[in-house]
Order: sequence, then structure tokens, then C-alpha cells
Amino acid sequence: MSIKNVSGNKVFGGWHKQYSHDSSTLNCAMQFAIYLPPQVASGAKVPVLYWLSGLTCTDENFMQKAGAMRMAAELGIAIVAPDTSPRGDDVANDDGYDLGQGAGFYVNATEAPWNKHYHMYDYIVNELPELIEANFPVTDKRAISGHSMGGHGALVIGMHNPERYTSMSAFSPICNPINVPWGQKALTAYLGTNKETWEAYDASELMRKATNFLPVKVDQGGADNFLEEQLTPEALKQAAEASGYPLELNIHEGYDHSYYFISSFIDEHLRFHAEHLAK
Repeated sequence: MSIKNVSGNKVFGGWHKQYSHDSSTLNCAMQFAIYLPPQVASGAKVPVLYWLSGLTCTDENFMQKAGAMRMAAELGIAIVAPDTSPRGDDVANDDGYDLGQGAGFYVNATEAPWNKHYHMYDYIVNELPELIEANFPVTDKRAISGHSMGGHGALVIGMHNPERYTSMSAFSPICNPINVPWGQKALTAYLGTNKETWEAYDASELMRKATNFLPVKVDQGGADNFLEEQLTPEALKQAAEASGYPLELNIHEGYDHSYYFISSFIDEHLRFHAEHLAK
């Protein structure tokens, strides 16, 4: 559980810090960022929002571009942003941006060579929270959110583990990966060709069959270049209607897939999570 501080910046009365550690789950060194709001300076323990980023991102994208720390400071919420995959010279990779390092898809890989390192699902659900709760002044109250590939990860992890999270949300998630090119490429590589095994990592399939509901908020840009081919929020909407899942899905006309979109609505997501973290 040893961690090493890499950097630190004071912001809105709290601290943004980066840490590295050796992950036993991923069998490599990993880096994560954490924002600790000013409330911890007076001895308070705060709840945590875990943010999962999208393809090609690291822990830095959300922390530097989303503008989330002002509201997190006001609400008294810590934010943890892990990397999007295992990394290192001996970690399997691919020439494409949508597979390998930077594209872990938050699954537990079963196929070689990926299965040696690519267990991002277990890392996010188990190892990282244990590390955070052992080393920082936080409670065991957790929420989860993410963008694109990370939105897929947040919804899948939240629905598989409703007892571990108070709420989940997503920006522009890959809603039905078993039926879109990004998902089919990654799931074939990481899990093999048996498509039945893919369904455990498909938010629409999980939502369609769900009986234990978690509060969920999804925002999607109407001018997103990936909307129809890769993201397919209509599949998630239909799945929610089939099971009665209380999905809040908002389509925002004119917004794209970028952090301009995320920064426009991140405060609403933080307030949404704060409401449920307080219960």
C-alpha cells in the first residue's frame, strides 16, 4: 500500500496531488491524481468521487480541463482520477489509439497477452479504493463517474456494485459496446470471441436486466461526432425503459465530445453526487 507523491498544487483552498504506486492487480507501476477539498484541513473526512477518463487520456485530462475542483471544494468531495490502463515497457500495447495502453476499457482481460496486466475493473473496484481509504482522510462513501470509455466503465462498475457506490453518472458513454466498433475491437482482444462474455461489460445489457437500481445521470452532446456510430445512448434509454431503471438521460444540442462539454455540466454532476453521498 506504499504510495509516492509525484506533484502537488494548491487549488480552491484544497490540494491536487499526483501519486504513483506499484499495483499488484495490474502488475505494473500506476499513477493517480486526487483532489482533497479544504475541509480535510480541519480534520474532516470526506466522500470520494471516482472519475474514469476516456480513450488516450491519463489522470491529468479531467483534473486540468474539467474545472471540477471549485465545486468539489464547495461541496466537500474528494475526486480520484486514475489512469486509463496499465502502462510500461513490458505492458502489451497496440498501434491503434483504441486498444492497449490508454485504452483499458475497465475490463478484466482473459486473453493473452492482455491478461497479464489489463485488469482495470478489479483495480478500480478493489485495489484503488483500498489504497485511497488507507492513505487519505476520506470516508467509505463513494460515487463513480466518467467520460466516453470511462463513462462506459462508470456505468458498468456502478451497476455491478450498487452496494459500493451511492450514485453513478457519465458524459458521452459508450452505452452498448458489444454493438459498436470501439467496443467490438476492445472486447474481442481482451475477452475473446465468445460474445456472451462481453455482456458483463455492456451498460445497456446490464441495465436491461437490472433489478437493483442505483441513481444514474447521463449527459450527451447532440453534436458529438461519435454519437451514432460509437455511443448509441438510445440503446441505454431503451434498456432503462425495459427494466424500469430510473435513468436521467439529457441530450444537449450543439455540444461535442470534448472537455468543453464536460466543463459546461460538471457542476450539475457534482451536485447530483453530493446529494446521494450525503444520504
